[in-house]
Amino acid sequence: MKLDYHNIKDEGKFTVTSFQCGPSLQLLQEKGLYKIVWCTEGEEKIVVDGYDVILKKNQVLFCTPVNIVDIPKDNYGLIAFVFNREFYCIQHNDPEVSCMGLLFYGSSSAPIIDLNEKHQRSFNAMLVLFQEEFETKDHIQGEMLRTLLKRMLITSTRLIKQETNQANLSIKQVDLIRKFNILVEQHYKEKHQVADYAELLYKSPKTLSNFFKKHNVSSPLKIINERIAAEAKRLLLYSDKSAEEIAYELGYNEPSHFSKFFKKQTGSSPLAFRKA
Repeated sequence: MKLDYHNIKDEGKFTVTSFQCGPSLQLLQEKGLYKIVWCTEGEEKIVVDGYDVILKKNQVLFCTPVNIVDIPKDNYGLIAFVFNREFYCIQHNDPEVSCMGLLFYGSSSAPIIDLNEKHQRSFNAMLVLFQEEFETKDHIQGEMLRTLLKRMLITSTRLIKQETNQANLSIKQVDLIRKFNILVEQHYKEKHQVADYAELLYKSPKTLSNFFKKHNVSSPLKIINERIAAEAKRLLLYSDKSAEEIAYELGYNEPSHFSKFFKKQTGSSPLAFRKA
């Protein structure tokens, strides 16, 4: 199965595909695409940013354009929903959907949700609706597909809030966590301290750290460090840049400080990590 929508005027692209052919696998290598990968059968291996991720039946993985995704073989138990910013802008629609900082740009690792029986039925029903809509060629096809995608994202956002113990938090509390995650994604290359983000959020560093601790969320400093380390790993694995160039790109004026940070985060030096 490979269903494609492409609006020539605005370059909006949306694809729903199973992984039974080469072109589907190549799709994940294209730049600028959001990827939602749903395991419908068995247990499947996906490589995200160079690391193996095992998806079990009825788990769903969410990846941003910055994540490098590879599927080592034809995986008949996977279905992917792939779209670009022109088709559906996560940032523009966030006031309605609130998935930024939760499903997308919420941590250094790609989040995974588990579908319970109720939500399995919901996803299966949405898949049928997607298939029907791809066959309907009219002037509102794109809008209908966007509406279905938005429904899927809202359902997934509700689930991840439940699974991360955020369902009982107030909107204001969840919003603080989301805003922090979004700010880290925007500024991690130049802002490395909790105080930098606390200032942007009009909080004291202590208040911010205590809030995350109280609600059993990874500490602000850990989130910042993990995001920097994730980008460093990505650049070491998938670019020809030297460790010194990567250090400067990530906001370190002294390469030695970057090397020390990287070794503390990963247990190996940048050079050893690249050679491994």
